[in-house]
Amino acid sequence: MIVTTKKLFEAAYGKYAIGAYNINNLEQTMGLFQGNLDSQAPFIVQLSRGARSYTDSAMLEAMIRGADEVFPEAIFAVHLDHGDEKTAMDCINSGFYSSVMIDASHAPFDENIAITKRVVDAAHAKGIVVEAELGKLGGVEEDISVDESDAKLTNPDEAKEFVERTGCDSLACAIGTSHGAFKFTGTQGLRFDVLADIQERLPNYPLVMHGSSSVPQDEVARINAAGGELKGAKGVDADQFKRAAELGVAKINIDTDGRLVWMRVHREHFKENPEIFDLRPSGKVFMAEYAKYIVGKNEKLGSAGQLEAVRKFLG
Repeated sequence: MIVTTKKLFEAAYGKYAIGAYNINNLEQTMGLFQGNLDSQAPFIVQLSRGARSYTDSAMLEAMIRGADEVFPEAIFAVHLDHGDEKTAMDCINSGFYSSVMIDASHAPFDENIAITKRVVDAAHAKGIVVEAELGKLGGVEEDISVDESDAKLTNPDEAKEFVERTGCDSLACAIGTSHGAFKFTGTQGLRFDVLADIQERLPNYPLVMHGSSSVPQDEVARINAAGGELKGAKGVDADQFKRAAELGVAKINIDTDGRLVWMRVHREHFKENPEIFDLRPSGKVFMAEYAKYIVGKNEKLGSAGQLEAVRKFLG
């Protein structure tokens, strides 16, 4: 059942965070739905601009509709991740998405507000909710690359003004995370002090944490043992998710870790079975491993076991 992120956030706020997972293909879609049902968790399916152009957005939408039929007990939102204004408007007009993100964080403050407000007005007219972003995360997210020297934490005072002037339904904050697999090079970590200041100014308002993959070192080691070359990769401590949820983070984006599972499964599979040319055996292994990965993430997020409570909340 497709619902809005706003409803999921109302059910989760202050208690746990909803996992937001990016998909690009059939195998990820099946593993994602199976893992969330195995852990009895509500979730958010995220489609990025890159995913929408990988084949055609209609293909991804059709897979999600199919998964909704195959897994009728699932409760989830369909969300555009890191959309520009044109893509956000396209998704709003498609009639399929329940939530869109407009990322104008690269623009000056007032311009970010103006762009976000246009998207909010168009989305709200159709009952669609909007996530916006303030501050700059470092790292690489598909076609977006921000050097660490240009990263900028979200200003709590600006966050309050931004939400009031745009009317956005949730706000992605820069609190020390970064996109990609190389998040921390030293002792950096999540800035809970900044997050607490934002929550104080925006009480009961859902915040979003991007760039939150943990980059498990066992996955990195197995990838490298099978021929990969991931050096120095480091991510967010998943044990910090609970504290973030208590401080108002209702949605946590996780993408890189899923890619690591894909890489590990396929590198190991073809290294161990060099005679195989059928794509389906490795695909089946990946779907099972991806489902296990989703279960583990939901346990850290606190969303595992919440599905029935969300169903009752939705009425």
